[in-house]
Amino acid sequence: MAGRGVVRWGAVTIGLFDPVFNRGGVAAGDDAWLRALLDVEAALARALERAGLASAGSGAAVTEAAATGTFDPAELGTGLTGNPVPGLARALARQVPPAAREAVHRGATSQDVMDTAAMLLAGRACDVIGADLRQAADAAAGLAAAHRGTLMMGRTLLQQAVPVTFGLVGAGWLSGLDDARAGLATVRRTRLAVQFGGAAGTLASLGSDGPRVAALLAGELGLAVPVLPWHTDRLRIIDLAAALAKVTAVLGKIARDVTLLAQNEVGEVREGGPPPLAGAQSGPGGRFPPDAGGSPGGSPPRGKYGGSSAMPHKSNPVAAIAVLGCVKQVPGLVATLIGTAEQEYQRAAGAWHAEWEPFSTLLRLAGSAASWGAGLLGGLVVDGQRMAANLAATEGLPLAEHVTSLLAGVLGQIQAHDLVARASERAVSAGLPLRDVLLGVPELADRLSAAGVSAEQVEAALEPAGYLGAADAFIDAALTAHGGRYG
Repeated sequence: MAGRGVVRWGAVTIGLFDPVFNRGGVAAGDDAWLRALLDVEAALARALERAGLASAGSGAAVTEAAATGTFDPAELGTGLTGNPVPGLARALARQVPPAAREAVHRGATSQDVMDTAAMLLAGRACDVIGADLRQAADAAAGLAAAHRGTLMMGRTLLQQAVPVTFGLVGAGWLSGLDDARAGLATVRRTRLAVQFGGAAGTLASLGSDGPRVAALLAGELGLAVPVLPWHTDRLRIIDLAAALAKVTAVLGKIARDVTLLAQNEVGEVREGGPPPLAGAQSGPGGRFPPDAGGSPGGSPPRGKYGGSSAMPHKSNPVAAIAVLGCVKQVPGLVATLIGTAEQEYQRAAGAWHAEWEPFSTLLRLAGSAASWGAGLLGGLVVDGQRMAANLAATEGLPLAEHVTSLLAGVLGQIQAHDLVARASERAVSAGLPLRDVLLGVPELADRLSAAGVSAEQVEAALEPAGYLGAADAFIDAALTAHGGRYG
């Protein structure tokens, strides 16, 4: 990417912002694109040979050259042709035996190779992101199960509402992660298709063999076979973008919850330290160490996790912030991909080219967010005592709805609501627990007594554990659904 800053540590070269925005195993940079383009050209040669349209051994020869040859993106002449495929095809042909050159790029147009390579990149990214989402969901399931009885304050519109449990919060995160992963898997399975249409979508240069070669190419690459070429039908790109947007939306919701719950004034959760890198690889495409270093052998200095350059006392929720930093870029990228879907006739003039960078960036950011999210949930520290203290500090006000429901049966809903509202206002203004006002103010206590409501009933209505509704059942439902999906 032009103008991108890089930092070198030993033999490792990374971008300055890669540790935040290019974390995990998703590879969507120049190297990954070049590898995917070569994979497509090699698979096409094998498909042509299997179809009897190329000499025996040509598929293996092209595959060998694609795997071991020398290809420099700077030498492909992309600026001359508008895309890298013509230069790549010529460079590949020069590195295969003369008898096998007939199998290089035969029947394909540049967009066929680019679009199919994009589908390969997307499939590989979906696999990595899906694994990270599974790790995040398993961690959320563990939180839901472990904290099903951990009482905390529920908050709506950023204000105290009624009691919930942290287990229910975790179950909500779990359900969202499972749904996002299922949606991504559906796109991975059904919407990532080979592109093979030739110059204008007819495969005229291959005659009647064209559809058979397309099917063989799809089989070689593990992609779906479309009904027909989709050069200017970009719904597959939009479907993938939408699935990734859902993934990042779920991760963003979790990260935002963590940043709010980790505020010093709330203090109900905190990050446990640098999240371990999710997935099988060790960096962006496996290119750099998983955390911010520490060893003198080439890694950068570690420093204090979550620290500030100006305020030594700070411990910022770095993983949650990084997730949000990735997520907030996604809507613009998705909007661009939707905007480029209007394409002319059989091949687009510019709109197709406009997809490449936002497409690559979307894969990279979604992969980074998923990797950060898996580490975040896996290392999240829950402070149940602080949750209980915050709930107790409300002095019964969040149970006002429960008290109202107790009184509604004897006073009617409106009168019960008005009575408890007056009691709540007096409790706030006097700095008293709601219980003391309900039972200690003669006017209110007399009305309760006349209605046959005992002090014991009021005390019970003000017990948070008694006003959790179906929270436990919802937790069970989320855990059961998760287990049913993944065992």
